[in-house]
Amino acid sequence: MAEYWYNVKTHQVEEDALSDWTQLIGPYKTRKEAEEALEKVKARNEAWDKDDED
Repeated sequence: MAEYWYNVKTHQVEEDALSDWTQLIGPYKTRKEAEEALEKVKARNEAWDKDDED
């Protein structure tokens, strides 16, 4: 079964981690999850920042 990775340098989804691991977020089970990787990271960062303020 394929794994999907989001490449933060190219902003492309890769199947089976083709690039250097320092450029990848993942793995994800589906292409759609990988496509939404940055949105998930942004939401988590905002939540952590809010927790730090409290």
